[in-house]
Amino acid sequence: MRNLSCLCFVLLSYMTLAVPAWAESVETAEKTAGLSGVSGSAYLLQVILALMVVLLGIVALAWFMKRMTGIQHSAGGNLQVLEGLTIGPRERIVLIQAGKEQLLLGIAPGRVQTLHVLEEPVEVSQTSSVVAPFAQRLNEALKRRQPS
Repeated sequence: MRNLSCLCFVLLSYMTLAVPAWAESVETAEKTAGLSGVSGSAYLLQVILALMVVLLGIVALAWFMKRMTGIQHSAGGNLQVLEGLTIGPRERIVLIQAGKEQLLLGIAPGRVQTLHVLEEPVEVSQTSSVVAPFAQRLNEALKRRQPS
């Protein structure tokens, strides 16, 4: 996936650099030939480039939404991720509510393992949000910096 995104970035960068030069050369050729106005090929190229930018934006937004941990994907409502904790670069521990039962799962690349089935459900407050220490300190610093 990373190689594909790097390849797309390189191709898009090349296209954004090459298209204006190519369109300019087409316009110069049309002016020397005595044609005026916007050519069909330059307009078509502009439309294709705009379409590619929109499609790339949609793909980037979908990738970003997939990577966000706060978003819950639920089909029937019987499964819910209550909390999650990152313990490594690609490993997580997640507390899952499945019906009336709560499961503690260990998630690693290519593997999901049940660590524990809880006898008593853990109460998780839905309104409280855990703020990372860095984010909390950054917010405090920004508030101090703003003039009152």
